[in-house]
Amino acid sequence: MTKRTKAIFLGLCIIGSFFIYCVFYYSNMIKNAPYRFADFEYITIAYGKRDSMLNTYNSATQEYQYLTRSNQVVKQKLKLTDDDLLYLHRKAMEMGFWNVDDDMTTPRKDAADGRDVPRYVLEYKYKDKGKKVVLDADYSGNQKMKDATKTTIEKVLEMINIADAR
Repeated sequence: MTKRTKAIFLGLCIIGSFFIYCVFYYSNMIKNAPYRFADFEYITIAYGKRDSMLNTYNSATQEYQYLTRSNQVVKQKLKLTDDDLLYLHRKAMEMGFWNVDDDMTTPRKDAADGRDVPRYVLEYKYKDKGKKVVLDADYSGNQKMKDATKTTIEKVLEMINIADAR
């Protein structure tokens, strides 16, 4: 063997073994990912005041209920497409929604305290797992977790509004 063929052989061995390792490692990571869109079942969101969360949406039943400015409750069917749900799934992954705390509520000393503060309940449900987060708008905990949850909620509400406008 010449010096050049030895260098090519050595390079192919190193690159080839690295490529095989990457394929093996990442294929197992993707296959065992806890939140895969292939296992996705539904998204639910509810928001409003703590004692009356009249604004709700469930993607499994397609039931959408909201309170208008004139305090009338409107109920209708609203279907999110698979592309919409995939977008929301990816946005939740991008924001790190899976790593936030489940309970992001502000402790209250009495029942009347903070009654008018909006509360959001967002749930992503998969076959084996799910993630349900409760967020108060005045939550004073970890700001990064609050921002990730708030952005995910905003994207879900934005997608619902886009689907409603269609």
